[in-house]
Amino acid sequence: MNDRPKTAALTKPEEVVEQPLYEMRKQIYSRAVSGWFARWRWALVFLTQLVFYGGPWLMWNGRQAVLFDLVARKFYIFGIVFWPQDFIYLTGLLVVSALSLFLFTAVAGRLWCGYACPQTVYTEIFMWIERKVEGDRLARMRLDQQPMSARKLGLKATKHGLWVALSLWTGFTFVGYFTPIHELAAAVTGIAASSAPGAPTLGAWEIFWVLFYGFATYGNAGWMREQVCKYMCPYARFQSAMFDPDTLIITYDPERGEPRGSRARNADPKSLGLGHCVDCDICVQVCPTGIDIRDGLQYECIGCAACIDGCNQVMARMGYPKGLIRYTTENALRQKLTPREVLARSLRPRILIYTGILLAVVLAIGITLFTRVPLKVDVIRDRGSLSREVEGRWVENTYRLQIMNTQEMPHRFVIHASGAESLQVAEGDTVEIPGAATRMVPVRLRIDMGKLPAGSHKIEFEISAADDASIVARERSIFLVR
Repeated sequence: MNDRPKTAALTKPEEVVEQPLYEMRKQIYSRAVSGWFARWRWALVFLTQLVFYGGPWLMWNGRQAVLFDLVARKFYIFGIVFWPQDFIYLTGLLVVSALSLFLFTAVAGRLWCGYACPQTVYTEIFMWIERKVEGDRLARMRLDQQPMSARKLGLKATKHGLWVALSLWTGFTFVGYFTPIHELAAAVTGIAASSAPGAPTLGAWEIFWVLFYGFATYGNAGWMREQVCKYMCPYARFQSAMFDPDTLIITYDPERGEPRGSRARNADPKSLGLGHCVDCDICVQVCPTGIDIRDGLQYECIGCAACIDGCNQVMARMGYPKGLIRYTTENALRQKLTPREVLARSLRPRILIYTGILLAVVLAIGITLFTRVPLKVDVIRDRGSLSREVEGRWVENTYRLQIMNTQEMPHRFVIHASGAESLQVAEGDTVEIPGAATRMVPVRLRIDMGKLPAGSHKIEFEISAADDASIVARERSIFLVR
């Protein structure tokens, strides 16, 4: 047994320091702001929501102009009907979206996040409702600090009621792109009698997606807000890989603004040894993510430019030049570049490469859509009868042609086969197919015995529209002779 006295360090219990892995959210009360960028932001809000909410109500050729009919596997976009075989166009759309994101980010930072991202757009709408019901920043802060009362309960209930109504309408509109929205509206409102034959009914999947999308809108824009941008959106994490010193970003000019400090409106900042920043914290109060742009560029900044509008208002009241916080580049601040020099540097190789690739992809998609033949054909040999002799003088093969008319008008198609002398279509040489429909057509080909040696011979089917010579499809197959 060790009889040595224990030291104080050994007898003193160790302190346990708990470090949370997730920072507790601090409530952000963003202040309303007006200005040039705010007007642009609201213009994008109106434009995107006009397209989203109005899109499913547009009609085209007696049907919904934009409809993704998953059950029938037909995707209507105005005058074009896409089928699962046209998946390549979805790939092209995703490529164009990715390249556009790269290009816009390299030019001027998070333009998508600040002006057109659904999270930003709906958060802006929800905050507008909140301000109209509860008041601006200080009024909302005072309201939240007050104990529950009839007035507070009424304001909160009104705000959340409007949020829920808007969220459900958003979910209803979203589902309206996949289920004809007029039928969906009739089912929801009960206009059509449930006992009437063919009356629209609200299915379980429609109910689920209306509620799910509405709940997501309500939760993301009403409650989580900046948490989505800071923790859930991956774009904030890899945006730095797209920036370079010549990318336009929202930047505070420390050389002009520091040292910051409050002063009278008519005071001379130079005589006080101060910069133009009056330390009013307006840039922090208007920020929807609650950051201080004066600390430099941060991944939480979504590029909404609210701080620019807020700071410009303060500069105008103080009689100082605007632009203490502005869109500029790291090189422009460091090298004191003129706006013309900043614009010239925007045409750097990185931007030109992104632009060239984007234009090439868009042009390729446009050409393929313009030259797209509205006829698709698949040839399937009849496995039950590979080759047979008919009437003692013919060799006959049987095929099944799956003919898809992708236009919305009916066509009569003529089937012709070539590749061998005296090869002819014995049965099934014409077929009527309605608009936006597909049909499996049995076709029998025959040839004189002795015209071909035994074995496999290449042939070609030609299917053409009798009423439009430009609609032609060709598919290869084989003709077997035993």
